[in-house]
Amino acid sequence: MLKSLALSLCGVAALAAPGGHPCTVHDLLAMQRISDPQVSPDGTQVAFGVAVPDAAQNRTSREVHLAATDGSWERRLTTGGGGQARWSPDGRTLYFVSSRTGSAQVYRVAPAGGEPVQVTRLPLDVDAVAPSPDGRHLLVAMAVYPGATPEETRARREAQAQVKASGRLYDHLFVSHWDTWNDGTRNHVFSYDLASGQARDLMPAMDADCPTKPFGGTEDFAVSPDGATVVFSAKDPGAVRSSEVWTTGFGLYAVPADGSAPPRLLTASRAWNATPRFSPDGATLAYRAMSRPGYEADRFDLVLRNWKTGAEDRFVLRAGPGPADDRSAAALAWSPDGGTLYAVADHLGQRALFAVDPRTRQARIVVGEGTLDGFGFARGGRILYGLNTLKGPTELYTATPAGGDPRRVTRLNDAQLEATRLGEPVPFTFKGAKGDQVHGYLVKPVGFDPSRRYPVAFLVHGGPQGSFANDFHYRWNPQVYAGAGYAAVMIDFHGSTGYGQAFTDAINNDWTGAPFEDLMLGLDHALAAFPFLDADRVAALGASYGGFMINWIAGHTDRFRTLVCHDGNLDERMAYYDTEELWFPEWEHGGTPWEHPEGYDRINPIAFVKAWKTPMLVIHGMKDFRIPYTQGLATFTALQRKGIPSKLLLFPDENHWVLKPANAVQWHDTVLGWLDQWLRK
Repeated sequence: MLKSLALSLCGVAALAAPGGHPCTVHDLLAMQRISDPQVSPDGTQVAFGVAVPDAAQNRTSREVHLAATDGSWERRLTTGGGGQARWSPDGRTLYFVSSRTGSAQVYRVAPAGGEPVQVTRLPLDVDAVAPSPDGRHLLVAMAVYPGATPEETRARREAQAQVKASGRLYDHLFVSHWDTWNDGTRNHVFSYDLASGQARDLMPAMDADCPTKPFGGTEDFAVSPDGATVVFSAKDPGAVRSSEVWTTGFGLYAVPADGSAPPRLLTASRAWNATPRFSPDGATLAYRAMSRPGYEADRFDLVLRNWKTGAEDRFVLRAGPGPADDRSAAALAWSPDGGTLYAVADHLGQRALFAVDPRTRQARIVVGEGTLDGFGFARGGRILYGLNTLKGPTELYTATPAGGDPRRVTRLNDAQLEATRLGEPVPFTFKGAKGDQVHGYLVKPVGFDPSRRYPVAFLVHGGPQGSFANDFHYRWNPQVYAGAGYAAVMIDFHGSTGYGQAFTDAINNDWTGAPFEDLMLGLDHALAAFPFLDADRVAALGASYGGFMINWIAGHTDRFRTLVCHDGNLDERMAYYDTEELWFPEWEHGGTPWEHPEGYDRINPIAFVKAWKTPMLVIHGMKDFRIPYTQGLATFTALQRKGIPSKLLLFPDENHWVLKPANAVQWHDTVLGWLDQWLRK
């Protein structure tokens, strides 16, 4: 059934600004991308990162901005590059990381402004900075060889750079990860003494990473309020070093902040344990914990650990009393008084903020509409949060602890939105596979005329445990298709997150059954519910798992006029041997391909190439080690050999995503040009 869309937020520009132009990729590149809000200790100011792409220079600049949490002012604090801003405990200093001298080091600057002062002069790049509660130390991360100091690591790197032979010799996995060749270094957490300038490795003997590679940050560790202990999340492979490739066993470790003793393991589970957070009084450690080792999309439950006794209480974050109301917790933070634990979780096509009573374990939704993007605690008990929706990019807001009285803090993108016309988003639900309710979104074309019929861009999300939700994305943004005159339709098929763990688990060992059925039923529903959609002019597009599904669609239906496959697997069996994180296919397909070949063969698109007939655009990044570009090349080879109209767009300098501004323009121009060729004849 159709449901009304209540996405309006105070101060957000109108969907169709008078005289504005339809949204394009150039509008996405012109927008200032807010991230990582950090509220000052007194709650009156918020520091945050702002990234601004520059297509002409083919780069993205990043600076630190500052704003009053009451929204009365906002200004840029740094010039010359900066990010990861963190407040000193007294609120008089902001530390941030910058590469302005060629090496990433920590700088400090007063909130009032002035010239930043370099704090660290370490021999390696610094990442993930966090001041200790006593103000005497910084926790920083550096990539070192296990057992080696930063100085020794730098010397080894410099010596290796002088060797003329280019070969790399490996004796264990990982060989590569995401978009980087393994060079033997590990991210380690260091305690940096501000007075002496000395850095001490808190995990020197561990052949493990913290922050986790490649996406970890300060959320991977925490310092106790008394400054005595650091707790961090890491996967220590132990005797079989390659085992980290097929396990998800992230444990929590505790280590004295002065490095006087080695880390000790706190958690017994071999599943994923993450995001340690101490209560303000230091009595309780909260963290997130999965149950099933080897399953990266398992539900994260909440755990409260008595720091003195070690006793633990584990419970599920729940959005309601129903069996499908369980949610997987993400970011965590305690309220300043310790009376509430806040958690973020996907929820019915949104990314919501939950408040949890640590005594009763009861949860309530504080911000439940849109996609939450960072949060903190402002003065007057208000909660500050970043939020984006299908109507616009992230801006900062505050609200009461109950979620009421939302107020704007930043307006960095209002002028751009006022000049840009967007399509109206409409959520809907329908009966999908297994008789379950499935959610979807439609975004109407800009300048919508109900008397016209519009071509359809049918977008398939990746993951597969992901979601095409109420958010403003800078890569697969439905507003770009709406701006080009297409109606965009998106389905959160079985396997998607935010609808309960059973719904997510439904895709295990069934990548093509319920998801394919949901997609076809969802498209049928949209075509029937929205008569302005032209069923004869529909294109299906997807990336990652979505690209895999495009290849599957090619062999199982000819209802689409054309297809777009970005970074998708063609041969799921061979993909096991090509990829790097082996726990993913082993869980998803029931084991290894030599022990359980049926799990791979049953859902393998390559077995149905004989039935292909639909024109396809294939796109791949050559630095994508998750789904190597040979899969895209194989897809294009099959299309060409069969005489099917097709094109191949390769990016030698991109990974699993297209990140460089000039490449983003080329990507969108190529995709929309391909759709126009086949849907506007």
